[in-house]
Amino acid sequence: MDKKASADGVVYQHVDKQYFESRTLKRYAGVWSLWALGVGAVISGDFFGWNFGLAAGGFGGLLIATIIITIMYVGLGYSIAEMTATLPHTGGAYSFGRTAMGPWGGFITGLAENMEYVLTPAVIVIGIGGYFGSIANSLLGINLQEPVWWTLAYLIFVGLNIRGVEMTFRFSVIITMIALSILLVFWIGAIPLFSFDQALNIPATEGHSSFLPFGISGIMNALPFAIWFYLAIEQLPLAAEESHQPSRDIPKGMLWGLLTLVIAAFLTLFLNAGISPGAAAVGASDEPLFLAFTTIFGPGIAPWLALIAVAGLVASFHTIIYAYGRNIYSLSRAGYFPRWLSVTGPSQTPKVALIAGATVGFVIALIIKYAPTDGGIPVGPALLNMAVFGALIAYVMQLVSFIILRKKFSHLERPFKSPLGIVGAGIALLICVLALVFLLMNEEYRVGIWGCAAWIIVGTIWFALRGKTQLVFSPEEEFAFKARESAALQN
Repeated sequence: MDKKASADGVVYQHVDKQYFESRTLKRYAGVWSLWALGVGAVISGDFFGWNFGLAAGGFGGLLIATIIITIMYVGLGYSIAEMTATLPHTGGAYSFGRTAMGPWGGFITGLAENMEYVLTPAVIVIGIGGYFGSIANSLLGINLQEPVWWTLAYLIFVGLNIRGVEMTFRFSVIITMIALSILLVFWIGAIPLFSFDQALNIPATEGHSSFLPFGISGIMNALPFAIWFYLAIEQLPLAAEESHQPSRDIPKGMLWGLLTLVIAAFLTLFLNAGISPGAAAVGASDEPLFLAFTTIFGPGIAPWLALIAVAGLVASFHTIIYAYGRNIYSLSRAGYFPRWLSVTGPSQTPKVALIAGATVGFVIALIIKYAPTDGGIPVGPALLNMAVFGALIAYVMQLVSFIILRKKFSHLERPFKSPLGIVGAGIALLICVLALVFLLMNEEYRVGIWGCAAWIIVGTIWFALRGKTQLVFSPEEEFAFKARESAALQN
């Protein structure tokens, strides 16, 4: 096999035509399919996960944290929309980092995003297990262990993603619309029952108010949970090679999706926390929307409505499985991960990557749930912090990439240009760094932080010893290689 050394300290290997023929994707998605993919990936955050921020910061703390995080995602969203239009490749974040910062920058960016997308379905499947466990017990008297529900969920939705991209996107549109409809029913039903007394029922610690029961530190502690309202909207660039017009449609899908999520985030925060049983109970629940439906419709009908409400968790679970599949696919196609992971099947979907990501996520959920701990760490919040930690690293790398691309790669064609520019990216970057620092300071889920560190260390060792010697000129690599050569000539 021919090899070609690069000035970036990596080695590219020659592959034959069959290599890419066995790793093909199919174009299908339009702007509304992409909108559904983005919104669907995040919508579970309105059903489960965000509510732990009430316990961390109280209603006021989480509200302020959500405002801060919304500003961050607006800056991030516009930056990613511009980079996607400029670099429309399946690699997404890794592609941005690779062009701006070289192979190591691309790898670290892709590895952090890989951590986010593999762990996020593991968080969501905890919520699915909690909802189905409550429903099955209420309606049928069945009480199964949580990992049984996890197994069923992974089998069904990994299988659906393997079936074909048409099925994936069609299901994404349907399940996302169902999830939004359920939230709409909840919002309408909760409005007449809303009371600030319920939202502020978390006892204040000494010297603090009911609005900020834990003071300023509560805002900081709530930041990672506020991210759950938007986590994974940034996955849309991964659909670039399955979109008909990625440079036009992905920025539109990204920005319309972000607007949808901003509206949903604030309605959910106010209305779920502000009705009985109140913020204290909601902040400790694995099924916050189930509590709301019980209040609105009574205990008799609530289990049936909660069964429908699982649509929100299913939407995100299904679409983020799509995301980790494409993330693993793009990194392995280029040689950063073992290349056998990028093989696609007759349906032109990355079946090996999809199965591998599910296996890793499931095993990590089992480890956190059953490993002996002194503090009895709850599996859902611990995994959530791990996923957020990976996401924030990926965000920092992407925002740095945006700034570098603007300054050093001004010659690149930009079909869409962020109106917020470097200033917007800089503000988002500052918030990302602050959120990352406060996440590192959260002692309660330190085991998750160590798990993330291990993920990055193992991945870095792999790339240093093996990955950097077997890279392939995939579309992302070829574009980055030529763009950096052009930039060097111009500068």
